[in-house]
Amino acid sequence: MPIVEPGSFLTLHYRLAGPQGDIINTFNEKPATLSLGSGTLSPALEQRLLGLAEGTRVVMEIPAGEAFGERIADMQQWVARKLLNELGDRTEKYVAGDVVQFPTPDGLGSYAGTVLEVNAQGAVWFDFNHPLAGQTVTFEVQLIGVL
Repeated sequence: MPIVEPGSFLTLHYRLAGPQGDIINTFNEKPATLSLGSGTLSPALEQRLLGLAEGTRVVMEIPAGEAFGERIADMQQWVARKLLNELGDRTEKYVAGDVVQFPTPDGLGSYAGTVLEVNAQGAVWFDFNHPLAGQTVTFEVQLIGVL
């Protein structure tokens, strides 16, 4: 049986959950494919895959803060409506709980922020922490293929 090593190409089902439930779950859809080390999963999650054999199904509990770091208060901030208009759709209506994608400064990638609040002027209070930052994470994996 093939074993997961650094750089392995994987086909797998996985589920990430925090205390409030699932954040992502591929078990009821098409399996995910990824290359270990590509940044698709956090380094802490990838580390736990190393050494697992193809066909393995396992559920792991990852201690609070280890999978996605601790929550950082400075990663919550107001974004002016003017800037949101420049970055996206001027007609967009933001609601608490929405997840909004922003371009990285170099324009080559993106990052997400969760809307916490919208004020009367249209400015939006975003949380740019990962939704599972600072929380215990359940990581369930079924390795379908390892190349």
